[in-house]
Amino acid sequence: MDIKKLYDEMCSLAVFRGIRELKTMDSLMRLLKEPTYENAGEFAANLYRHSADLTGYVSKAVSENENEYLRRLAVRREVPAPMERSVERELLILERLSLLRPEDIPLEGIAGWDTDKADFRSMYRERVEKLFTKGFGIYSKHTAFMLKGDDIVPVLTPDPQRLSELHSYELQRKQVVDNTLALINGLPAANALLYGDAGTGKSSTVKAVVNEFADRGLRLIEIKKSQLTQLPLVMEQIVGNPLKFIIFIDDLSFATDDEDFGMLKAVLEGSVSAKADNAVIYATSNRRHLLKERFADRSGDDVHAGDTRQEQASLSERFGLRVTFLKPDKQVYLEIVEELAKQYGIDIPREELFAGAESYALRRSGRSGRAARHYVESLKSGRI
Repeated sequence: MDIKKLYDEMCSLAVFRGIRELKTMDSLMRLLKEPTYENAGEFAANLYRHSADLTGYVSKAVSENENEYLRRLAVRREVPAPMERSVERELLILERLSLLRPEDIPLEGIAGWDTDKADFRSMYRERVEKLFTKGFGIYSKHTAFMLKGDDIVPVLTPDPQRLSELHSYELQRKQVVDNTLALINGLPAANALLYGDAGTGKSSTVKAVVNEFADRGLRLIEIKKSQLTQLPLVMEQIVGNPLKFIIFIDDLSFATDDEDFGMLKAVLEGSVSAKADNAVIYATSNRRHLLKERFADRSGDDVHAGDTRQEQASLSERFGLRVTFLKPDKQVYLEIVEELAKQYGIDIPREELFAGAESYALRRSGRSGRAARHYVESLKSGRI
């Protein structure tokens, strides 16, 4: 293989030019340009961080690359014929690169790697067909994200919670699932407020729904209340993305003088600067009205106190879907305990299981799905 020619061809990449910025690919480019032992060792060390399979590495880099070609397809814009031809040409170049063998480098005794036959054009056609369920860039590799500074970054160890692992509250979860399926299917979907008692599975429901439908193009971006001013920025970054997004705000509430109150209202009302058609906001809260109201607020010096209280209660009304999660009664609580015990493979007499569950709830903050899970996990680990 003519590595000088291959280097020149890699320099000519346009559609897939971003691939060259990857650390491993950059070290490979330097090896092609200057085949020295230093560059060979650096490249092999970088490749080994992924695997020893060069073909697999290049193939994965191509499939995950975010480029103008995919962005046009995502919003169904016309792709110019020269760009289409460039895609075909560049895929052939990258395919040849993936077949580079250690023997092609004019050096003896360098670290080795594996290669295999691959049809990059067929692979990429299949990739494009899955564009609206797999996405591109970081969204093709991860399902859950958070906001760090101004950047949306992946959550490397997301909560693996599944719907099948949640017990009771079927009616509440069905409302969330149905609304999410509407979003996925391109139908009108509402922003949702999941409110009620602590430990009843509000946050778990949202995360489980995302895990359930991730293979259908659903992703989650979690932001903190302190980051609400950056909501328009988040929306701008996902506009035009072929995937669907849940913007998740956990444990939401406001003080009476909180500046973020107005920002969230504007987003929920769909202001021009904050709307993304492929996203909904799901928030959880222990408070239905979200705004902490003091008795002083009712007896203050506001001439139009009624209007003030109506304004304070109005935020929750901006959510088109409001789902209530209340603490379970004794029967429901024990049913959750029993189902979790089966799930964890705990085999003790029913009466003993229930008596322990009730005693545990009394020592904690009362009956809840969270208390049931903590009790069963404690049994499984032998802590009680």
